[in-house]
Amino acid sequence: MSESICITSLVENTVHQRGLKAEHGLAFHIQFGQYHVLFDTGQSDLLLHNARLLDLDLRQLDAIVLSHGHNDHCGGLKTALSLSPACRLHLHPAAVAAKFSTNAEGIARFIGMSDEAQKVVRTSAATIWTRELTEVVPGLFATGEISRQTSFEDVGGRFFLDERCEQPDALVDDQALFFESQDGLVVLLGCAHAGVVNTLEYIQHLTNGRPIHTVLGGMHLLTAGPERMAKTIEAFRRLKIQRIAPAHCTGTSAVAQMLAAFPDRCSTCDVGTRMTFRNQWPCSR
Repeated sequence: MSESICITSLVENTVHQRGLKAEHGLAFHIQFGQYHVLFDTGQSDLLLHNARLLDLDLRQLDAIVLSHGHNDHCGGLKTALSLSPACRLHLHPAAVAAKFSTNAEGIARFIGMSDEAQKVVRTSAATIWTRELTEVVPGLFATGEISRQTSFEDVGGRFFLDERCEQPDALVDDQALFFESQDGLVVLLGCAHAGVVNTLEYIQHLTNGRPIHTVLGGMHLLTAGPERMAKTIEAFRRLKIQRIAPAHCTGTSAVAQMLAAFPDRCSTCDVGTRMTFRNQWPCSR
């Protein structure tokens, strides 16, 4: 059986359509056949404004998946849950941990989930902890914790578990979504703090080597040096990725290098971007 899937960029750093608004954050709305799934929620209630203009009804959500616990991905969680209070919420247990970052001057700031959102997550009967591979709706999967094998990838910044910034945050909560389309696997990334190549190779491991057709979302290559970028592009070539849509935290320089390396396969993913696929269901594991 095949089903239609439509992925809409609901919140992202950039926008080019009249009336829509951007913020530093990410949220994708996924209409997956009869199901409605929200992947991340941006950092505010901006998703409401954009959803209204894009004719997306957030009261119909069957599930919300959080890629990780940074506030630019979970800041709109309270708003989304207020509209669909009965929907299932999928996230790794480490997503509710305290999270901090520092700038170049060493000044720390809190970047985790709000206390109010944490309370909802911890007490809700609809919370599903995704340490391992989890089927969100039939045919759509969350990776759970991602195995890290590459020598050239890191979490992409100065991230910590304490306000004094003495305990590095390995961001084990980082996860991605994927499904099988008629053209191959489609992978949605939040920030890819586990490393985009680690993520893609782990998904191939989970799916017994299925080819990956499309990769979209945040790749956190803002601080990537020449070696990491070269090896990332080399991996995309080796994996024969046919459609690349970097977003959010990928970084201007990284996006430019991808556009140069894959001029006929790479495009941006600003607010309002829609991608459609035909699903092959169920996905064999």
